[in-house]
Amino acid sequence: MAKTVRIDKYLWAVRLYKTRTLATEACKKGKITVDDIPAKPSRTVTIGDVIKVKKMPVVYSYRVKDPIEKRVGAKIVDQYVDNITSQEELQKLDMQDDFFIKRDRGAGRPTKKERRLLDDLQDT
Repeated sequence: MAKTVRIDKYLWAVRLYKTRTLATEACKKGKITVDDIPAKPSRTVTIGDVIKVKKMPVVYSYRVKDPIEKRVGAKIVDQYVDNITSQEELQKLDMQDDFFIKRDRGAGRPTKKERRLLDDLQDT
């Protein structure tokens, strides 16, 4: 019999979410799919399942190698999950960085005049 684990436990165990509660909430909000089917927190995963996690703006894809219930160290997570996220999705992270305007560290909050200029730049 193939080993199965609840999806919320698995997402927490392989460090995709900081707490099991956050993993459960993500499932309830529809941000987690298993083989393109929305997953409830009690959904079980087995070897070979493809999990998609929506963390805006990217939809990450992972393949289950070995279902585990206990949280593991970051160095050995690769033994339990494969990151199969497409390159196009990962490029969305780079595009997001271009959206935000860079400010020098320690420059403080913008003045009203600077704020208006920043707003005008974002509107165009």
